[in-house]
Amino acid sequence: MIKVVKFGGSSLANAEQFKKVKAIITEDETRRYVVPSAPGKRFASDTKVTDMLYGCYHAAEEGQDISGLLTGIRDRYQDIISGLGLDLSLDSEFARIGEDFKNRAGEDYAASRGEFLNGKIMAAYLDIPFVDAAEVIRFHDDGSFDAEKTDELLRNRLAKLDAAVIPGFYGAKENGTVATFSRGGSDITGSLVALAVRADLYENWTDVSGFLIADPRIVKKPKSIETITYKELRELSYMGASVLHEDAIFPVRKAGIPINIRNTNRPEDKGTLIVESTCSRPKYTITGIAGTDGFVAVTVEKAMMNSEVGFCRKVLQVFEDNGVSIEHMPSGIDTMSIFVNKENFEEKEQKILADINRSVSPDHIELESDLALIAVVGRGMKSTRGTAGRIFSALAHAHINVKMIDQGSSELNIIIGVRHEDFKAAIRALYEIFVLTQI
Repeated sequence: MIKVVKFGGSSLANAEQFKKVKAIITEDETRRYVVPSAPGKRFASDTKVTDMLYGCYHAAEEGQDISGLLTGIRDRYQDIISGLGLDLSLDSEFARIGEDFKNRAGEDYAASRGEFLNGKIMAAYLDIPFVDAAEVIRFHDDGSFDAEKTDELLRNRLAKLDAAVIPGFYGAKENGTVATFSRGGSDITGSLVALAVRADLYENWTDVSGFLIADPRIVKKPKSIETITYKELRELSYMGASVLHEDAIFPVRKAGIPINIRNTNRPEDKGTLIVESTCSRPKYTITGIAGTDGFVAVTVEKAMMNSEVGFCRKVLQVFEDNGVSIEHMPSGIDTMSIFVNKENFEEKEQKILADINRSVSPDHIELESDLALIAVVGRGMKSTRGTAGRIFSALAHAHINVKMIDQGSSELNIIIGVRHEDFKAAIRALYEIFVLTQI
């Protein structure tokens, strides 16, 4: 059995966290390939090393003396090295980084050094080989990711190694120029390594015990999700739930490799297992609740709209022509409502309204802003009667008016629209009826 383990920045913020990570890795001999992030915050007011590197590089771009800033970054790593009792010097690495910064090596290069240096420490601490991600993660010249070449390079290199440390977040173009994924990209590196070695499991270790059924900032101590399918995860992530970088899902999903989200500080917790499909029934009717606010509903009314061929297409064409993406589109016989992101819509509002008037000559257009969308997601809803009824009952009991409800034919999720001021109360009401009362 082969496991790939990725550790986030909070899991590697200091020497004590490194010790926890080593205990986790050595406890299971199948944890053979390690993907570390850059050191994160040690406490709430602390600065992530990646942000320190960005600041240092920007100072170099402006021609400032960066020796003090580099020393601050070096001290962060030296604290880890000293705390682990390692005989390791990063002096030559920092000398090169200083020169590269002065020579304008690029923001991607600057950001990548956090993972690079942490990978060096991790490899020395575990006494296993270090593989520079710049040699095995490939990007095209335009900065887009080269999946095929990366898989070839990773597979060939790691086939010769029983264990290795591969720093996350970055790679390189053919000419050697360092390129990075978006923030949180170490999740992607872990997924790519898992695909390359055909791992049986990809463990993603962070500071939470997996996914929670609801946002802990809204619901007090929400219960965790034991098992979730990729489709359910996609629905919840789209509505704002985030533990794992979204792009990290696809490489392992294609290969049928499960992902286990675990907590470095609570390794005894099972965390959340993410799978393609499962026959196990969820503990509750729903798997999770997620939502986000900041939407506008554009309602177009016209008598006999349903008999006018192409009416909906013409309205949607207006939004497409103006570069505004549509979230949901509930409709009636003589009305259709288009839910769009308020921020994207506002700057083009008047042009869109004028274009709709010219395209379909509606009787009336109504705008309603400050709306929120909430997704109730779960594979268990398909086999449970009355789910929508329970949603309405819970919201009515909480004195919340439903502005929109939309259920796909897959019965995997139900989207509810509510006013912004009812957003948090609605999530609490839904959590209570589906989880606390276990209906």
